[in-house]
Amino acid sequence: MSALLHLLPFAPIDAVLVVPGVAAFLLALIPQYRLGARVNMLASGLTFLFALTLLVERPDPTVSFLFVDDLNVVFIVLGTFVGFTTSIFSASYIGHEIEIGRLKPGYIRFYHGMYQALSFSMNLGLTANNVGLMWVAVELATLTTVLMVGLYRTQAALEAAWKYFILGSVGIALALFGTILIYMAARPVIGEGHDAMVWTTLIANAAALSPELLNVAFVFLMLGYGTKVGLAPLHAWLPDAHAEGPTPISAVLSGLLLNVALYALLRFKMLLAANPFAVAPGPLLVTLGLVSLIFAGFMLYLRRDIKRLFAYSSIEHMGLIAFAFGMGGPLANFAGLLHMTMHSLTKSAIFFAVGQVAQVKGTQKIADIRGLTESHPTLGWSLVVGVAAIAGLPPMGIFTSEFLLVSSTFAREPLLAIPLVFGLLLAFGALVWRLTGIAFGKPSPSVVDAGRRPSMLPLIVHLVLVLIAGLYLPGPLVAWFQNVARMLG
Repeated sequence: MSALLHLLPFAPIDAVLVVPGVAAFLLALIPQYRLGARVNMLASGLTFLFALTLLVERPDPTVSFLFVDDLNVVFIVLGTFVGFTTSIFSASYIGHEIEIGRLKPGYIRFYHGMYQALSFSMNLGLTANNVGLMWVAVELATLTTVLMVGLYRTQAALEAAWKYFILGSVGIALALFGTILIYMAARPVIGEGHDAMVWTTLIANAAALSPELLNVAFVFLMLGYGTKVGLAPLHAWLPDAHAEGPTPISAVLSGLLLNVALYALLRFKMLLAANPFAVAPGPLLVTLGLVSLIFAGFMLYLRRDIKRLFAYSSIEHMGLIAFAFGMGGPLANFAGLLHMTMHSLTKSAIFFAVGQVAQVKGTQKIADIRGLTESHPTLGWSLVVGVAAIAGLPPMGIFTSEFLLVSSTFAREPLLAIPLVFGLLLAFGALVWRLTGIAFGKPSPSVVDAGRRPSMLPLIVHLVLVLIAGLYLPGPLVAWFQNVARMLG
């Protein structure tokens, strides 16, 4: 494998940026839908393959603005895989949107180009060895998704995009201020210029950095990147963006973009944890995580739009992940990594299903979607399995991660386990209640369904992987996650 990789004109870490970067420009020149969709799938597939090579090929961070370790490889491999499967789903889904007149053919070049630009920016954020460059990448990812959320050009879509832009800009401004404070803390120790922004240099000198500046910086970073993660009360952009944008973008938002912002927070958490005089960042993550979990649990009962319903489910699960990493320790961190992986796979699968449901029923209103298991058995039962998985039922992978987290919390902080379990039960009840009406009973009318239908393959692959993870975790994967859990502290 290593010998083959050395035959490439660029390193694998460069390839996960070069492929989507070049593809974005090429796709902006391809007006034909079918050709554009194929190039989009090819580019996404190649990016995923190059991401896999990072498991064995690690560049020297001292000679590059980019670096790879066990932590960011988790995010890169997961993100590029979901990006690839979403591109497969997107190919037929967007084609159907054009056929029914919801999306204008003239926007195809824009959509495919922005899809690869988003892939580029997320991979750049995950591989950047410079905290300033990481900030730029997250901002670029925000701008590309803002444009894609407004793709339908309806009043609701444009309002959602504008709301996302305003709130996202506030968040990214706070994150920028936090990044500047990190630089100010590093400058007296490391010196001025680029070196004071390099992650590998920062973490090596973390113990000597000003703890006061680190403490203040993390508050701003938590608020800034926490907005991107979708943690309550910083979440207001997320439900609208999920509901009004194209369904593939909803899948990418929940399965990828939220994770990139979470990754940034984890890096800065590691920086504070390495300074013996800085305040422990864990309690802030635990607090926002519990607030998000319980708030979203209540809001699930009030949603009337099926995509908004699962957007609030994403807030719930990102809160749960933040809680896990805030608790820290080998078991809680392992549970957080596993839960993040399972959530990305499951939630993107659910949005694949929900997008098809909205097409066949002609609506996103929950009240108008009934009896899917009878009217569309394959689609209906796939949604049932997806919701069962996201609700935490065994034997799915999310049950495993939630069980590990609850066990760890009861063992270490029994009082915190009470609101944790309450939030989980609250969300579970809401999802089961909503699923009962959507999946069973007398079927609601369907719209005329002529033309192409989105592929079920990505949905099924994701759910099968989540099921396998609930039954058996391979030894190498467990060892990998355990190593990352130790890194996170």
